[in-house]
Amino acid sequence: MLLSRPLLSLLICLACCLLAACGGPSYQVRVIDTDGQTTPKDYTQRPYEVNGERYQPIPSANGYSEQGIASWYGSDFHGRKTSNGETYDMYAMTAAHKTLPMNVDVRVTNLNNGRSTVVRINDRGPFVKGRIIDLSYSAAKQLDIVGPGTAPVRIEALGYREGRGQA
Repeated sequence: MLLSRPLLSLLICLACCLLAACGGPSYQVRVIDTDGQTTPKDYTQRPYEVNGERYQPIPSANGYSEQGIASWYGSDFHGRKTSNGETYDMYAMTAAHKTLPMNVDVRVTNLNNGRSTVVRINDRGPFVKGRIIDLSYSAAKQLDIVGPGTAPVRIEALGYREGRGQA
């Protein structure tokens, strides 16, 4: 069966659109191998590079506090793998941070309205200049950040929950 030229063109365009939708984020994380060894336990603590900038995860979050701009990520990443290997759930209370250890809980306070919530770090990011944390949709909703998209926040490390240690 031969397809007409307009139908064939339409099918090719549709295939290209579908493939483009699977493209993922516009950045690529490259883990820097320093000793030739990789283990699941310490993989997320290795230095890495994004868009030519190098990041070194910190070994401990004890006493960690930071102020800056928070953003959030939702449906575009829902169901994809996070940096620690979990599947991202936009309805879970999680967040991405460039250097905090995985699985550490942090209190995030919206400095515009005083609302605060606790999230667990399970991903790396945000890789947008000037932002310090990317919140899941649910966390952003609790802090009233969904509408504006960003807000000034303070983050304070709380440690690890019972039964959940450092990755």
